Amino acid sequence: MKYYSLNKQSPITSFKEATILGQAPDKGLYFPETIPQVDQDLIANIESISNEEIAFRVIKPYIGNEMTDEELFRIVSETVNFPIPLEKVTDSIYSLELFHGPTLAFKDVGARFMSRCLGQFVKGADKKVTVLVATSGDTGGAVANGFYDVEGVEVVILYPSGKVSSVQEKQLTTLGKNIHALEVKGTFDDCQQMVKQAFADEELNKQLFLTSANSINVARWLPQQFYYFFAYKQWKQKEQPPVVCVPSGNFGNICAGVLAHTSGLPVEHFIAACNANDVVPQFMQSQNYAPKKAVATISNAMDVGNPSNFVRILELFHNQFPQLKEKFSSVSITDEETKATMKRVFDEYGYTLDPHGAVGFLALENYLQKHSGLKGIFLETAHPVKFYDVVEPVIHQTVPLPEAVKDIIDLPKKSSLIDASYQQLKDFLKINS
Repeated sequence: MKYYSLNKQSPITSFKEATILGQAPDKGLYFPETIPQVDQDLIANIESISNEEIAFRVIKPYIGNEMTDEELFRIVSETVNFPIPLEKVTDSIYSLELFHGPTLAFKDVGARFMSRCLGQFVKGADKKVTVLVATSGDTGGAVANGFYDVEGVEVVILYPSGKVSSVQEKQLTTLGKNIHALEVKGTFDDCQQMVKQAFADEELNKQLFLTSANSINVARWLPQQFYYFFAYKQWKQKEQPPVVCVPSGNFGNICAGVLAHTSGLPVEHFIAACNANDVVPQFMQSQNYAPKKAVATISNAMDVGNPSNFVRILELFHNQFPQLKEKFSSVSITDEETKATMKRVFDEYGYTLDPHGAVGFLALENYLQKHSGLKGIFLETAHPVKFYDVVEPVIHQTVPLPEAVKDIIDLPKKSSLIDASYQQLKDFLKINS
């Protein structure tokens, strides 16, 4: 499999090179030259196939001969070695729980896969690789955990000061060793812009070997297909494919789902559920894509004003808006609606939503009310404890601490506070990488 830049100004490259580079030299996102079709045998017999085998068969065409089958199977096995259950919430709505991994968020899948691929690819390299990543919440912890103590790799994580939850901050600031956290006086978009400037800085790139672990990296994006297949494996109404609703920020997660569907996974419709950051919902109304400055919400991991991966979704639909609108919709949910949904679902169904899952639940519920006879799945992307300061006052209950949080909650924070200044980032990278 070869990959091209969506800006069409860079050479075609391999999965290995696309992983190491992160972003193409022309600043475009890498995209596979062809979309492989999964075996119909996999779809027909999915309930009897192990998760490891499903993941291997889904990802193998994208990797080609970049590593042996044994190496790839080991990597996917380590990537999905935790439960990903589909839980019934109402008669028509199911929750795909993606928070049972080491950092209690869906990004564990992509981060674990990418860290193991990159570790494999840089073995024996004469130069350290610096993974540079901006996070609006969960990416930081997942990347920190996935790359912690990986030989030959330094990780620098930028996060907006005061705009991630206290548990999220602990997960990305308490490890130390090869993990460096930069607390930026600004928004996630500021962090992302600084990272993009670093990749565009020719002088810096001559000194350092930079790559990205955001969902723009193909090794982060592509494995997120796995759990859509796992959801279908557990879906009992095979004759009626589910509507799938994804809480969406940078749009890598839902883009992976659309890719899985393009490859042959049965899905009735996709909903991108957004918070007040409504660039894509507005686009779906007007066909005018107008990025704006991110606004802070209680579903902070989705506070993105210019979602990078939406261009990949457009590519999957060949930039044909009628095709996109037939299969894909997007809505904006307010903080007030989010809180009301968390309380109602807890009171009526005994199910605890995190703020992002609540956005997904309500968007799906509203869609199903207008489309009778359908049922659906929303992605519960993070454990509610990661947002206990939002969840507990709403449901008037204490969210029990999982062991993964108990282990870090009292550890000291290790971070460097910087302005939203590219020069300060550049100076830090020169000194610490």
